Amino acid sequence: METGKLIVFTGPSGVGKGTLLRKLLTQHPELVLSTSVTTRLPRPGEIHGTDYYFVNLEKFQQMVANQELLEWAEFAGNYYGTPRFQVEELISQGKWVILEIELEGARQIRQTFPKALRLFILPPSLWELEQRIRRRGTETEEAIAKRLRRAQEEINAANEFDIQIVNDDLEKALENLEAALFVPC
Repeated sequence: METGKLIVFTGPSGVGKGTLLRKLLTQHPELVLSTSVTTRLPRPGEIHGTDYYFVNLEKFQQMVANQELLEWAEFAGNYYGTPRFQVEELISQGKWVILEIELEGARQIRQTFPKALRLFILPPSLWELEQRIRRRGTETEEAIAKRLRRAQEEINAANEFDIQIVNDDLEKALENLEAALFVPC
């Protein structure tokens, strides 16, 4: 049986992680994106069990206390975490499981799952990251400033990761991502 693998995918908000992951998963359906647990409310169109497992704060705290999460963190007033059983089960079946998580969670994974491959997606510059966030048109000036401060902290931690990929050109970044994942061992 093929050995499973855990792949941690991290980078600042607005860097294009989601876009890169969607393209990667389309081209490599053998990869599995882990479904996170969150205390935030579902957005329109999101489906429980597909996009996230939506739980209340009490249930989330119970999962933390019972060590049911590989990692967890608070972000923007809500809690997010990775269900341990689901990930361990998939890896035991030989699957390659991707976690798209925040820096704090990635640091926890380094402790709880040291063999994980940890990837960090970087913007070409902080200025370009700001432009991407502004183009979304969904953030207040205060929220943009907060995201940029956090992004700088995250970028400063990029060297903690096994591989850093700059997302300056989507196709080039995807090629670099594929090379990092599928290099013959």
